[in-house]
Parts: sequence; structure tokens; C-alpha cells
Amino acid sequence: MSKLLSTRPLYEEVADQLRSRIFAHELAPGAWIDEQSLAKEFGISRTPMREAIKVLAAEGLITMKLRRGAYVTEVNRGDLEQIFTVLSLLEGEAAKEAATKAKESDLNTLDDLHLRLEKAAADRNLDLFFEINVRFHERIIAIAANPWMTSVIDDLRKVLKLQRKDSLSRSGRLQQSLSEHREILKALLKRDPVAAEQAMRTHLAHGLEAAK
Repeated sequence: MSKLLSTRPLYEEVADQLRSRIFAHELAPGAWIDEQSLAKEFGISRTPMREAIKVLAAEGLITMKLRRGAYVTEVNRGDLEQIFTVLSLLEGEAAKEAATKAKESDLNTLDDLHLRLEKAAADRNLDLFFEINVRFHERIIAIAANPWMTSVIDDLRKVLKLQRKDSLSRSGRLQQSLSEHREILKALLKRDPVAAEQAMRTHLAHGLEAAK
């Protein structure tokens, strides 16, 4: 039986590969994107490579510099402050909405994710903690059910992934983050939209401090 061809455009698959390399820091912040070399490595023409780079540039992961080409985005202090300001507004609103929209099954899922966060923190497994933390936030955003808000948050969090994990290794931040997630979950379980929004905003404010 012949293998079915992928229905996804080639440039999207290339974008996935480049995105993974950026998140793994195989392509580090500030690194030049060598289109020709990468296209040769992938066995493709430069056209899908350029289209893939456009996708990542739209997501904020790649920065286009006039007459110099494409570079992996470097996130500075000013960028972080602006990103966290927007995230605080949007994710605070998402938590507020989730507090009133969540079904019992949604709350059970969040409770289960938090238990896994607790275990990851106890084991000092930063990679797993980071992964579950992302899923916890994504679940809250999904419950809020606002696709426009979800799209903006998703792009902003992709940019944060360029450096965010390192902040968890700072002294006391892992336990502080865990405590903040407890407060978010507590507010959601009580279906208290005001407390949920405030808990999320506090969490993100502390996240910015840790990312300095």
C-alpha cells in the first residue's frame, strides 16, 4: 500500500521544524537563519523555506532585518514588560471567564494538572513543571472560549518560550509559582471570577520579576 501524502503545505512542516529548533535553542536567540544552508539540509527549494520564515516572523520568533536577513528574535527587558502587560490583561480575563464557564470536568482536569505540577515541583523536574504549567494555562484559556484572545496569547507565549524556562531555576521561584497556581485553582474551584482574575494577574506580575 502506498503511503498517503501529507495534506499540509510543505512550508508549514518546515516552520514546525524550525520552531522546534528555536525552542530547543539549536537556533539560539540572535542567530542568523541561513536560508540556503537550511534548505539544502531539508532537501527543499528556498521558496518553502522563505514561506516558513514568514510564518515564524509573524509569530514573533524570527526578526527580519533590512538587508541583513532573518534572525532568531532576542527578547530584551522592554519586550518582556510589554508582553507581560498584554498577557496579564488577556489571561486575567481568561481566568475570569473560566471561573463562570468551567464545567465540572474542566475543573477536574485543572485539579489533576495541578497535582502533577505539585509532583514535578517536589521532584525538582523543571522541564516537566514547565510543560504542565503550559498545559494548565492553555486549559484555562480554552475554557474561556475566545478564539481571538487565544490566538494573541498563543503568539505571545511562543515568544516567551525563547527564555521563559530559565526563570524557574531562580531561587524560590519554583515554589512561588506553584503557590500562585494553587491560588488560581482555588479561585476557579470557588467559581470566583474576581479572585481568579486577580490571582492570574499576580502570577504573571511575579513571572515578569523572575524573568529579569
